[in-house]
Amino acid sequence: MIRISILYPNNKDSRFDISYYVETHMPMSIKLLNAHPGFKGVSVEHGLGGAVPGSEPTYIAMCHFLFNSVEDFLAAFLPNAAVLQGDMPNYTDIEPVIQFNEVLISR
Repeated sequence: MIRISILYPNNKDSRFDISYYVETHMPMSIKLLNAHPGFKGVSVEHGLGGAVPGSEPTYIAMCHFLFNSVEDFLAAFLPNAAVLQGDMPNYTDIEPVIQFNEVLISR
């Protein structure tokens, strides 16, 4: 299984509308990507703090998509890329960090 992590760094003076992201962007993303049979799930996290009590989180938000393979993700994402990426200015001005991961343990 593959996890695609989309990480939004907590940059000072950057904008991230978590309500829009969770209530509008992610339901649209799920609807579009879930249409592909390789889609296995998604989770969204909102950063609350860093390792030191009272410190800022490294990432303001994270999204993790689960797919059977990288090829399945690309087959689901690429036809919808313009719509999904075009919606980004509605919730952020942050350039996300994207990483593909092989899931070795999941319970």
